[in-house]
Amino acid sequence: MKEATGELNMTVITLVAISAIGAVFYFLVWPMVQRTLASRSCETAYGPDFRATQMADTDFGTGQAKTSDWCCTNGTESYSLNTGNSCSAGN
Repeated sequence: MKEATGELNMTVITLVAISAIGAVFYFLVWPMVQRTLASRSCETAYGPDFRATQMADTDFGTGQAKTSDWCCTNGTESYSLNTGNSCSAGN
């Protein structure tokens, strides 16, 4: 019985550790990955002066779940990374 309890404890510890690693990735690493991908996409699509900034959540008129829109801006011009239309700071 003691051996079964020990294995159960190790299983619980393993699940908690995997959950903790997943949470760190989701809340700390994934936003950095998204920001890097968006910045690289802006540079590729519009030029090296453009940087990505995350705007408010939108559904892009599709009625689907809302997603974050990224705007590519160089200080004077800004374009939506998702739609290519002009975007403003209020979006």
